[in-house]
Amino acid sequence: MIIVMASRKQEDVDFVVSKIEELGYNAHIIVGEKRTVIAAVGDERGKYRLQALEALPHVEQVFPILKPFKLVGREVKAESSMVECGPVKIGKGFFCVMAGPCAVESRDQIMETAAAVKEAGANMLRGGAYKPRTSPYSFQGMEEEGLRLLKEAGERYGLPVVTEVVTIEQVSVVMDYVDMLQIGARNMQNFGLLRAVGKTSTPVLLKRGMMSTINEFLMSAEYILSEGNPNVVMCERGIRTFETETRNTLDIQAVPVLKKYTHLPVIIDPSHASGHWDLVTPMARAAVAAGADGIIVEVHPRPAEAFSDGQQSLRPDKFKKMMEEITPLLNVMGMTIAR
Repeated sequence: MIIVMASRKQEDVDFVVSKIEELGYNAHIIVGEKRTVIAAVGDERGKYRLQALEALPHVEQVFPILKPFKLVGREVKAESSMVECGPVKIGKGFFCVMAGPCAVESRDQIMETAAAVKEAGANMLRGGAYKPRTSPYSFQGMEEEGLRLLKEAGERYGLPVVTEVVTIEQVSVVMDYVDMLQIGARNMQNFGLLRAVGKTSTPVLLKRGMMSTINEFLMSAEYILSEGNPNVVMCERGIRTFETETRNTLDIQAVPVLKKYTHLPVIIDPSHASGHWDLVTPMARAAVAAGADGIIVEVHPRPAEAFSDGQQSLRPDKFKKMMEEITPLLNVMGMTIAR
């Protein structure tokens, strides 16, 4: 249920929260630009008891949340949310460009890449330290040493860092090194992991599973928010279809569809969606035109020598050219890259 407050005073909000919790529900306060609402989440069989809260003088209205996703939906928060990752803003007119290698391979490689993407205009550094791969014989990442190098590169070039966390046990370790935790496509419905990152206050980049519906994607985000972490950015990275010419099929229409249903920022991963470096720039342009709040792009100084995903990685000069091509589109869309 949604409780719309007639008062925005903290003591009045706290009073209503206490009443909600007395009824056995979890209360999530959402402070909007024009109103404060409280989402009461729990057993729907008690909704009539919650409805009685409408009699309180501090409450304007109580009504049910109709969508299965409660906290991520626009029923609870009509205006779009902005997620802050250090100095970088994502959403509400701020476009984020996350760039870097698929995997951290060495100190020289990550430093060279960080310097190049920073100079070209990226405002976040991506890189994998723990790599869940289809084959157990593929490169699995440098693990904690990779995290140390990623953090060092980010601090040196003033770039907040995002990397993937693969297991629940890794969450506390990875949090010490990065500014944003990524949940990869293969873990989108790893509900234990979603709850674990939801218990933190660290921003989360949630990637769509390659065979997941938009509703399932939204419900995965709901797991994170239900644990108390509202700082979630959703990432469309391509879905599996019958097409064989590309690694995946970029569901570009997912951007406006997601924005219709959720207030959370939405970004695009053109690298994993296409699987081919020469398709990354066209898909990045499409992401901007569709209204995405950012992109995450794989960049490697020498893609032919990359330990993983070299075929979809841009060289620094190609990444710079991509940035030059999307900048006029960002201006048309009224968006800016926060640095």
